[in-house]
Amino acid sequence: MTESMQASYVFDANAANFEADVLKQSLTVPVLVDFWATWCGPCKQLGPILEKLAADYNGAFLLAKVDVDAEQQLAAAFQIRSIPTVMLVKDGQLLDGFPGALPEAQLREFLKHHGIEPAPAVEEPPAVDTAPPVDPHAEVMRLRKAIEAAPDQAALRLDLALALLATGGAHEAEQLLDALPANLATDERAVKARTQLGFSALLRDAPPPTILEAAIAANPDDLRARHLLGVQQIVAGDPEAGLEQFLEMLRRNRGFDNGLPKQALLDAFRIVQDEDLVGRYRRRMASLLLV
Repeated sequence: MTESMQASYVFDANAANFEADVLKQSLTVPVLVDFWATWCGPCKQLGPILEKLAADYNGAFLLAKVDVDAEQQLAAAFQIRSIPTVMLVKDGQLLDGFPGALPEAQLREFLKHHGIEPAPAVEEPPAVDTAPPVDPHAEVMRLRKAIEAAPDQAALRLDLALALLATGGAHEAEQLLDALPANLATDERAVKARTQLGFSALLRDAPPPTILEAAIAANPDDLRARHLLGVQQIVAGDPEAGLEQFLEMLRRNRGFDNGLPKQALLDAFRIVQDEDLVGRYRRRMASLLLV
């Protein structure tokens, strides 16, 4: 089984996706909901065991992670009074649950009690990309013509800003974003675009990657060099390498530059497209913050 298939069995749940990703999915596959928090010591013990079981069971159940600090509404709806607390949702209904960090053997017994047994491993089929890649320069031209035909459609200007970012047109993209109406300025895509602009701005006077790598080799605690290298790697299309640099910053000194390591990770999570990768590094970040 590939790592991406294992990661797909674990996801972050929130109020916005809970109905679709937990309740509706539970009609076809049981979902364990793990209520946790970054400051909770027992959560750090239980979380990795649950994730291991999700992989071992090959999709016989899904694991939904709910950060109770970020999702207080969900925690209140389930009347969570202590954490960690695990709930089993099946057929759209809350079936059972338990508080506290149980050992792996008892967790397996809990699953078995509810008829959940490991499923056979399934090999991931090779990906087939049938859609041709979009030429970002052609997309810019298309959107400019669309704006000429419909100048009042602000959403087209947001689309153009995003397309310009893909072609290196950061200055014009920033002007377009600044001119967006309030309802689009807070759009998730606009927020991501501004984060991407911020990353690009950091690199204007940055040394090349080889210099930064040499600086880190000479002094692993050079967190400024790690930050710039991580930004360069993400912008260059290697998000995992960049996230690893930010995570190492957090591991070495979480308070560096007023909490820059954590903020760098959160900013990267906004613009990295790979949801499985983001979910994995969110959980690794949370584990470090628990220490």
